[in-house]
Amino acid sequence: MSNTQPAPVASERVPLKARKVSFAWDATPLHWVPGDPFTAHTINVLHLLLPAGERWFVHVYKQVLPYIHDEQLREDVIGFIGQEAMHSQAHNDVLPHLKRLGLDPTPYTAQVDWLFEKLLGDRTLPPGRAREWWLMERVAMIAAIEHYTAFLGDWVLNARELDRRGADPVMLDLLRWHGAEEVEHRSVAFDLFMHVDGGYRRRARTWATAFSALVFLWQRGARFFMENDPTLPAGKATMTAFIRSGRQGVLPTTGAMIRSIPRYLSRSYHPSQEGSTEQAVAYLASSPAANGGA
Repeated sequence: MSNTQPAPVASERVPLKARKVSFAWDATPLHWVPGDPFTAHTINVLHLLLPAGERWFVHVYKQVLPYIHDEQLREDVIGFIGQEAMHSQAHNDVLPHLKRLGLDPTPYTAQVDWLFEKLLGDRTLPPGRAREWWLMERVAMIAAIEHYTAFLGDWVLNARELDRRGADPVMLDLLRWHGAEEVEHRSVAFDLFMHVDGGYRRRARTWATAFSALVFLWQRGARFFMENDPTLPAGKATMTAFIRSGRQGVLPTTGAMIRSIPRYLSRSYHPSQEGSTEQAVAYLASSPAANGGA
């Protein structure tokens, strides 16, 4: 365990709970950002990645529970597990709607399932150091991924250009409900990693793995959507389009994403120093889905 764990912002901690949500997708169009299929599909990649990814989070965290010797952290991890399970279900429920609209996500989701269930899943390792090493690698990887889910959550809570463009309100509520909970629990994965291991070399190494995988999967997913959209015979996903959408405020900017890298790799990093729990909790108090109706 590291001796250089940075101090969290104590006042930011709130008890974590899974919120039951329900979304009615019947009126949500495929291009839910009007006139901008690229932005809609780039964000739609979340629905392909998150169901399997967040099931994997839950699976790994259930295995690490016996290693937790701090009761408050244990409560946070259990709350985190509940929220992630609900996120997985909510995004998974979008996939049949996409299929009804003529875009079958199965070829891509099958690859994502393989990645999380096989490549990053449990390995046939004897009990002992090898098995524990692989568990700690995955815990560290989740901490790195959660840095970016919190980054995206903070971004979507403040992405007012999506409202100005007339983005579908149900999709926006899904993204902001999820994003708000990512901001709300943004410190849990990092605190857990610091508690059970905290090694800086492992943190840096697994960040590189997680960041590379996310970039690869996201660009591949956006390309899949654009090329398989039945309304776009010659649809393409390009870096130029991504940079342009970032400048317009409908996607995160490349500059903001790059600046997030040294923050995570800083030895003084702690997730509570980013985003606003107050803003996240305020959105959750007003979210239609989180309050009983889509």
